Amino acid sequence: MKLSVKNMVCPRCILVVNNELNSLNITPDTITMGEFEIKEALNEEQLNAFKNQMRKHGFEVLDDHKTVLVEKVKNTIIELIHNYDNINIKQNFSSIISEKLQIDYSYISSIFSLTQGVTIEKYIILQRIERAKELLVYNELSLSEISDKLGYVNVQHLSTQFKKITGLTPSHFKKIKENKRKAIDQL
Repeated sequence: MKLSVKNMVCPRCILVVNNELNSLNITPDTITMGEFEIKEALNEEQLNAFKNQMRKHGFEVLDDHKTVLVEKVKNTIIELIHNYDNINIKQNFSSIISEKLQIDYSYISSIFSLTQGVTIEKYIILQRIERAKELLVYNELSLSEISDKLGYVNVQHLSTQFKKITGLTPSHFKKIKENKRKAIDQL
């Protein structure tokens, strides 16, 4: 039996789901971003107990085919952008998504747009900009390194998209974040 879980997007999420399954004496065969598989089918009582436990952690167990597909797309994009599984982000996202889900990209794209009100491409841009913001705040990489890490052709492309989405240049964003922090001796 394969189940999908909404908002399960990081390694800690996998740990939470695994712990909850174990607490209900359910042994998973596999757990990956957004879904897990178990050998035995759950009875209705077990399934409801699991759904309730997942809600307490901010997760939702999905059973609608389109919703499951959209979550798989989101999880794939998040994995790529946040490098959880070190896939080469310079590859074409549409090819990666289609290959990973084994479904025609035009079908995936239309379902995603219909259910989310935004295209996959726009979602990818939003995820990239959020990751760029995170990396700018960490202040460990140059803008050129961030651009390369996120698969942009050049720094200008990143800067243009960043400004379009946030209204700020990356350097201005970085300055604002620095100004909001105070040195320990100034507290």
